[in-house]
Amino acid sequence: MYPYLLKEIKLYKMKKTIVLFFLSFALSSYAQTNQEIAKSALKIEMLFPEAKTKAVILSYDDGAMQDRQLVALLNKYNLIGTFHLNSNKLGTDSYYNYLNKEEIKELFKGHEVSVHSANHPNLPDISKVDVVYEIVEDRKELERLVGYPVRGMAYPFGNTNDAVIETIKGTGIEYARTVGDTYNYEIPKDLLRWHPTMHQFGKAYWETNQPEKDKKELALFYKTIEDFMNTKELALLDIWGHSWEMGSDQKKWEEAEKYLKLIANNPAIFYAKQINIVDYITAFRNLKFSVDKNIVINPSALKVYFKINNIVYTVEGGSTIKLL
Repeated sequence: MYPYLLKEIKLYKMKKTIVLFFLSFALSSYAQTNQEIAKSALKIEMLFPEAKTKAVILSYDDGAMQDRQLVALLNKYNLIGTFHLNSNKLGTDSYYNYLNKEEIKELFKGHEVSVHSANHPNLPDISKVDVVYEIVEDRKELERLVGYPVRGMAYPFGNTNDAVIETIKGTGIEYARTVGDTYNYEIPKDLLRWHPTMHQFGKAYWETNQPEKDKKELALFYKTIEDFMNTKELALLDIWGHSWEMGSDQKKWEEAEKYLKLIANNPAIFYAKQINIVDYITAFRNLKFSVDKNIVINPSALKVYFKINNIVYTVEGGSTIKLL
């Protein structure tokens, strides 16, 4: 009996070892699989250039002569503007007294010149052929004036619809801004339906002799800026307006300088032309990730920053990297 028992004990130990081995292997595989599943479920979060979480766009429409004073103010605080111009109105002495064509290139050096249509019609009210004319003619003339491709626009009066958007897709326009204020800082999902954060001064001064309303609107305007400065989330502050709104009113120019100074020269903010933001968003959206999010390819020419699980990654243009 004794030798038989020894044999049974050895066999039992061998079976136990095999079972433990396979159990350990199974548990390890299960843990690894769960880890991979957990990682693949993590959100890929865009960061702005230099891994910044905030960006500012300042855009102004029409091309009135007051743009000269506005550009000087932006330059004073190292800010960048995007200026949407009506090329057929330049050089005319209508109600707004427009800029001259000869000054456009030098005046807006370091800033962006963008389409606002050639003649400023309400685009939803005209034919598709006329929409194409308004955009293409404006692009062509502005490109002649500034010497670079003009790829963005602001809708005249801020108005658009599905038919207009479908039409402009074939005209080389890559973003188009409305005047539908959101009072938030979200990245637009549709670049041809770009809704800004808010109008400069909010809706203050929209009606004459309304001091209480102006005070309330200005308070909301500055509160929106304050919240932007304090947020820890990815945030894009997009302020739009017109230089002619200030006219020769020194009080309004002082108000404009006040908010520009407030947002200027902040190392946490990426300041950019609107088309720069568009190019960067496009580059981020075109990143190619492996299924397990361990490898990423950046087919663009831009350096892109993003984070996964609070780990910041940088991928150079045209490169492939392995992630942690």
